[in-house]
Amino acid sequence: MTESLTFLHTADLHLGAPFRGLAKVSPAWAARLVQAIAEAFDRVIDTAVSRKVDFVVISGDVFDASRASYGDYLRFFEGMRTLGKAGIPVYLITGNHDPYTSWQQSAFSLPENAHMLPADKPGFELFRRNGKPLCIIGGRGYYNQSWPIDECIADGITRTAALSALQQREPDVAQAPFAIGILHTGLNLDPIKAPVNPSVLLSAGMDYWACGHIHMRYIHPSDDGPRIAFSGCIQGRDIKETGPRGAQLVTLSEGVVPQLEFIPTASVVWQRLRVDVSDCTTLPEISDLIIRELFRANSRAHCEEMISRIALTGTTALHEVLSRPDVIEDLRKHVNDSYASFFCDTMVDETQEPRDKQALREEGLFPAVFLRVAETQRSLPEEQIAFLQQEFLDRGLQMPSSCAGKVGKLSEQAEDLVLDMLSQGEER
Repeated sequence: MTESLTFLHTADLHLGAPFRGLAKVSPAWAARLVQAIAEAFDRVIDTAVSRKVDFVVISGDVFDASRASYGDYLRFFEGMRTLGKAGIPVYLITGNHDPYTSWQQSAFSLPENAHMLPADKPGFELFRRNGKPLCIIGGRGYYNQSWPIDECIADGITRTAALSALQQREPDVAQAPFAIGILHTGLNLDPIKAPVNPSVLLSAGMDYWACGHIHMRYIHPSDDGPRIAFSGCIQGRDIKETGPRGAQLVTLSEGVVPQLEFIPTASVVWQRLRVDVSDCTTLPEISDLIIRELFRANSRAHCEEMISRIALTGTTALHEVLSRPDVIEDLRKHVNDSYASFFCDTMVDETQEPRDKQALREEGLFPAVFLRVAETQRSLPEEQIAFLQQEFLDRGLQMPSSCAGKVGKLSEQAEDLVLDMLSQGEER
């Protein structure tokens, strides 16, 4: 008879994490966000119970801080007990935010259904269903908040090593058809936090690697053949963590590649929207278009509520009006007042005034000279980067690494800004 099992892979719960980078959040939304991560965790537990999974895997960073609050500990342990009552075991490891040393000082004891793998060495467990060995679980957590750069966190976590380690207390371990690994790692995506070459994991004899640390959903080598996976965080905490967030339902069947189903858990999703208003002739039309785009984004995000940062783009005769701070702020407030489920934290104007640059060049006046100089500068990106770097240094600031890759776009924006200023001067 062909065997199969289903488990829920989650990671980076970050219970107790603050929300960051909100520029204009209202008191009501600030209070709402406090509950969002806890709600996402409750959804993880509810999903495991309702889907009747065989077990749950948590790949590190249960808590956001090494000294979690009493309330955060209480919620987590209550979740573990809920799973225990449903007969669902949990296998977890520690991450860099909640290292093993911090758990050793916890006033709580894990319930019997929760099994934490060690951090000072590889650890292994055997999952049985109805007494029959079904899945080997191997992994290793973070001992401290950092990982030694000269050590591979995956060393010794192989199917062969698991068989050897478990043989004495589980004599029939070799009959288990499945084996999975659990790691909190940067893989080849983050070279700082316990990086691992994917080839090391793929050669370890595991059917699936449940990884944590990378906050986005990531599958390797492909969606059609998932062998290494990050489930991502369960709730985005700032505008850098946009889009749906959740957990992964994994089904292993003999002779079949792992089957994955994404389970959305975030009740509040962050989005960056670029809304092209080129076809709008009035501010009410722009407002209606923004709301339509918010609903479109919300339908893809699988969430009840959404926080957005909106950039208005396109070429429009309304550019001069939209460039006024009071107008863009009134537009933002109107959008926020329209639907309680959406909150626009920031709205910016990136529109352009209708302008025939070729005609300006042919006129031969100052704008033509300026455009020639600007084009010459754009053809020398290394000089532009050096100039930008010096401007930051002169102000005692460190240039963000992202600026180098955006120098072309920044140059175009600067060009349009100067042309706007010139046209406004002509009007006066």
